[in-house]
Amino acid sequence: MIRIFIIMHRIIYYYQTFIPLSLILFSNPFVTHIHLSSIHFGVNNDTSPYIHLNDYPPNDSRFNELWKKLEISRNNNIKNILMIGGAGGAYGYLFSNFDIYYKLLYDVIKKYPIDGIDLDIEEFVNLKDVKMLIRRIKKDFGKDFSISMAPVSYALKANNPGLGNFSYKELFNSDEGKYIDYFNGQFYGDYNFDSYKKVIDNNYPQDKIVMGMLSEDVVSNFCYVYNVVKNVSNSYPNFGGVFIWEYFNAPPNVNLPILWSYYMYGALNNHSYCLN
Repeated sequence: MIRIFIIMHRIIYYYQTFIPLSLILFSNPFVTHIHLSSIHFGVNNDTSPYIHLNDYPPNDSRFNELWKKLEISRNNNIKNILMIGGAGGAYGYLFSNFDIYYKLLYDVIKKYPIDGIDLDIEEFVNLKDVKMLIRRIKKDFGKDFSISMAPVSYALKANNPGLGNFSYKELFNSDEGKYIDYFNGQFYGDYNFDSYKKVIDNNYPQDKIVMGMLSEDVVSNFCYVYNVVKNVSNSYPNFGGVFIWEYFNAPPNVNLPILWSYYMYGALNNHSYCLN
């Protein structure tokens, strides 16, 4: 598939409810990233360690079609990013027995079409462990392998601890911070121009900050959100882009979630698709 348009900003779908991806794979030139969600760790009943994609091992046959589709997305220059954590946790197990659980993660990344990792830390961790993980990922997978994180917006607007109980500003200013390609900011409940401005005024680079929206929060006021994206993009030419959690119910039409990426491309390029 030949991509006709030059995309200047990230347009990201989080993908956890595995509905078909055909419209992304065969008819959409705008999507830049698919964040596959999500990886968790734990122990089986026999106390053996496991890695799960949602509730099942990544090599479970139910995922065979998924991996085939993600191979196609990679061939279409869409980056497949593997998310670890989120509300379901993961890092407590990972850091409690790092060599064991990291090897499980390493094998998944090597086996499947994965182009980066998304560290969504929503449980208390030690910052030194996060730095160690970032160093290890960069060492093992190289400079072209992407590392992103998904802090809540208030942890970017100010230097208060986020859900992981550490300072993202301290991390970003550390030696490991240079390896973080972008932050998928969870601007849930505060999706507005002023929120993004506060993050940039807090000395984060424009291109590192992606404004994330929650489908159910914006479906009733989609044109408002559209115009926020448009205004941010007009005011900050290096704006890092947008994401939606998640693909299956993306507004403005949950029966055709691919439309979200068309609208976002329009907003990011100063089109007037949404006038309300």
